[in-house]
Amino acid sequence: MSKLILIDGNAILHRAYHAYPALTNNKGDVINAVYGFFSMLILIIQDQKPDYFAVCFDRPKPTFRQSMFAGYQQGRPDLPEDFVPQIKMVHDFLEKLKVSVFELDGYEADDLIGTLSVKAKSNIEVVIVTGDRDLLQLVNGHVKILMPITGMTKTALFGEREVEEKYGVTPAQFVDYKALIGDASDGYPGVAGIGPKGAAKLIQEYDNFENLYKHIGDLPEKIGLKLATDAEQAALAKKLAQIVTNVPIQFDLEKCKVLDFDPTALHKEFVEQGFKSLTKRFDDVFGLNKKSEPEEEKEDSKSGGEQLGLDV
Repeated sequence: MSKLILIDGNAILHRAYHAYPALTNNKGDVINAVYGFFSMLILIIQDQKPDYFAVCFDRPKPTFRQSMFAGYQQGRPDLPEDFVPQIKMVHDFLEKLKVSVFELDGYEADDLIGTLSVKAKSNIEVVIVTGDRDLLQLVNGHVKILMPITGMTKTALFGEREVEEKYGVTPAQFVDYKALIGDASDGYPGVAGIGPKGAAKLIQEYDNFENLYKHIGDLPEKIGLKLATDAEQAALAKKLAQIVTNVPIQFDLEKCKVLDFDPTALHKEFVEQGFKSLTKRFDDVFGLNKKSEPEEEKEDSKSGGEQLGLDV
């Protein structure tokens, strides 16, 4: 079966930024998120051996969720100044490599990934790379989630069985589960006083959010009161958690072929950035096997102007 990899660009960039020290190139630009992003990209291509590959990004403009709920993601800190330029650098590098990139005003990368996973043929295995557990709702017979667990190298693959074992609900029930527990990172509440274990137990018993509320009178008084009190915000939480799978984007699977990548162009960028070991790994994976430039013509990447002791 052919395989399509979908990368949650912003989630992986953020993880890379925090996983690596403040590496800088010879110009003094901080490039730790760029380094980490492409380190993971190389690892995924090496381990997963995909036939197709695409990356989805958020855009800075407000999304439809912020129109639904003014507090959506408002509690998140501003992006660090040295992180923002790295977003553009990653976009530029992906363009040079000829990786298909999807983004659209008004939607999150989650929605684009959801749409692409639906548009992909049922005989294509889809592996979504993200640190965002909201995407677990997309898991089915041909869609899995590859999630970083420790740093950028240790990962876990979630299929239907793994999701149910970890959270006590099926992927199809994950949105109902989120409706009850809310999401602190996105800034919206669920039902006060109902945590993950209680939510999983209720969804297991009543199958879904709507059926649970139909039987609210059958529940113990204390639980029923909690559900009744926060019914409106729980219903909103479900709408906010639900990933859109019909975003109006064009998708041609054949334009996402890994065989159509242009690794030579990106090799040059890696050399300019001083990505020594990353360049070697990249060349090995893509069969370039080119020798690096002479040592005197480039330097290792640095942190705070000092050698890190990392062969980047």
